[in-house]
Amino acid sequence: MGKYFGTDGIRGRANDTLTCELAYRTGAALAHVIGEERGSAPRILIGRDTRISGSMLEAALIAGICAAGGAAVSLGVLPTPAVAFVTAGDAAADAGIVISASHNPFGDNGIKIFGAGGFKLTDGQEARIEEYIDALPEHIIKTGGAIGTAERADENAARSYIEHIVRAAPEGLNGLRVAVDCANGAASVTARRIFAELGAEAVFLADKPDGVNINDGCGSTDMDALASFVRAGGFDIGVAFDGDADRCLFTDEHGELIDGDKVIGVLAEDMQRGGTLRGGAAVTVMSNMGLLAFLAERGIAVRTTAVGDRYVLEEMERSGFNIGGEQSGHVILRDWATTGDGQLTAVRLLSCLRRRGCRASELAAAIERYPQVIVNIEVPAEIKKLIAASESVRSKVSHMENTFENRARVLVRPSGTENKVRIMAEGKDPLVVRELAELAENVIRIEIEHLKNGGK
Repeated sequence: MGKYFGTDGIRGRANDTLTCELAYRTGAALAHVIGEERGSAPRILIGRDTRISGSMLEAALIAGICAAGGAAVSLGVLPTPAVAFVTAGDAAADAGIVISASHNPFGDNGIKIFGAGGFKLTDGQEARIEEYIDALPEHIIKTGGAIGTAERADENAARSYIEHIVRAAPEGLNGLRVAVDCANGAASVTARRIFAELGAEAVFLADKPDGVNINDGCGSTDMDALASFVRAGGFDIGVAFDGDADRCLFTDEHGELIDGDKVIGVLAEDMQRGGTLRGGAAVTVMSNMGLLAFLAERGIAVRTTAVGDRYVLEEMERSGFNIGGEQSGHVILRDWATTGDGQLTAVRLLSCLRRRGCRASELAAAIERYPQVIVNIEVPAEIKKLIAASESVRSKVSHMENTFENRARVLVRPSGTENKVRIMAEGKDPLVVRELAELAENVIRIEIEHLKNGGK
């Protein structure tokens, strides 16, 4: 991670750490870097989710792009994967930007950037952009006829994406009763049309964004309302997106959670049965041991990566896999997309459910979920990375695992989007897992105090 770019772009509190000045500089730096690579003034597409700060940051980004001689095209409110899809499909587009903080509260926002092929920027490109953000040379800012232009895209962008998602379920979803939680986010502008065209009997929740209700008691980060709604309404399944719809989680007909690990397991096995699975699946170190056991039993190869969908995608490209993802609901289906796509994942899982003719609970039951305990600890930004890299922490965690005869594992990592250190303990015995998590939390808190005192 760089000075500004984390695992999922630039994140911050809107008008505080993520200012209009930073957005302006990012737009200008991006236009310059991409323009140099392409040898001409770049054309950059911009989409956003429904946060109240989105329009403000979009205006600042557009100003920066135009100031550096680029052409900015506003797509309006659109899911992150839709922006990636449109960028990849537009021969004239050199990059795409999404203004979103994904699952975070409305006061946060972010800037995600895709290259011409719909893939996230390389580390090298991000490093160059960061250099120019900090010091914009005078020659980057244009004058006269070299100043760029801004325009607003027509409806074709959203329509082409919706048609693409509909094609991913060629047999339709007729006969399924589905409750859909749009998180008051970007899925609010696309999900209703997708499910209608596929013939599902869908009822929508949290699909009336007002700028401040995104992810507020709804969506994939708060499934309680959806779970209750599914149980009470006798639905076959519930689907919950996050703010920018690049991930989704599900509830079965009883309102029980179907997380990203179970989705990956179900879809990977379905692809194996259909002869479309290539190689295996890429998952992260946070993926449940139950998923790994399920895939191994079926002879499906697994590659494990650091947390972050960009790392999953890199491993998929390296290994030639066409499925991968995270427990949080980011699922990448490479035959259809270059990034995690919640609505694509939803229609593929629902298509599998309809084809198999079983209950959602039966579909998910094959993947056992080992007990997990996750602890989030607030830390100062300057200490966050030091904790996970601490040799003292690693040594003590390893000793704890050995003490429990490796019946459980512990993972300590810095959050890529928040000033937190995350601890994950996992194993078959829930009592062992809980005890190990508590011991690890104590180790981390002691180390934090140690680092706060200058390592003394």
